[in-house]
Amino acid sequence: MNKLSALIIARNEERNIADCINSVDFADEIIVVDDLSTDKTAEIATSLGAKVMQRAMNGDWGEQYNFALQQATHDWVLLIDADERITPELAQEIQQKLQDGEPFAYRIKRLNHFHRKPMRFGTLHPDFVTRLLPKKDFYFTGRVHSQLHYPYTEKNLKNPMLHYTYDNWDAYYRKFDSYSKLMAIRYQEENKKSVYFLRDIVLRPIWAFLKVYVFNLGFLDGKLGWIFAMNHYFYTMTKYVRFYEHQHYPKDNQ
Repeated sequence: MNKLSALIIARNEERNIADCINSVDFADEIIVVDDLSTDKTAEIATSLGAKVMQRAMNGDWGEQYNFALQQATHDWVLLIDADERITPELAQEIQQKLQDGEPFAYRIKRLNHFHRKPMRFGTLHPDFVTRLLPKKDFYFTGRVHSQLHYPYTEKNLKNPMLHYTYDNWDAYYRKFDSYSKLMAIRYQEENKKSVYFLRDIVLRPIWAFLKVYVFNLGFLDGKLGWIFAMNHYFYTMTKYVRFYEHQHYPKDNQ
């Protein structure tokens, strides 16, 4: 059977890292790239047998993942975030695919949770992410919401994994703030076209709200569905306001 390297990118994840590592204990090696955590993330990961490398991410997710890939010693890799869990059923399915050895890029369905409550619709509706694939000719680009590049045909696995995306509103709004800043930087680096007030700051947020609340059935998640849809509206507006700031007042962002 092909051997597997499980790769985890983490920062200050002492509440999550043990459960995450334990859920991938079937892997032949577990590598944690720690973004200079100030809590016990690295200590806990080391105690559970993971190989821990400390490296400053500096807001560049793509390069952090490429660094993790370089540390992997096996032919197949499994990507997992600290707030995700591989279920026993999914672990068995992954092991079967490793035994088959067919070079596909396998996508896994994430069941997203907020406050440990499963979210079925809207912004946190279950989504598919590519997480299991051969290491060869595989790499990342992009600072935030990194893109995966590989020559393999995609296939979906049947069993889902659990994603405990936010434990509380403080964690949600910290990520809101961080991601809106990073997306503005990404747009600037990609030489995205200038921001137009009506199109980008007025209409795009309205469409973002309608997409997740109406078309993605966010209203079926009740009060939380409304709150997340409104937050998605403000996130969309905020990232374009920050992009405008980067374009017109670059010295203020240095």
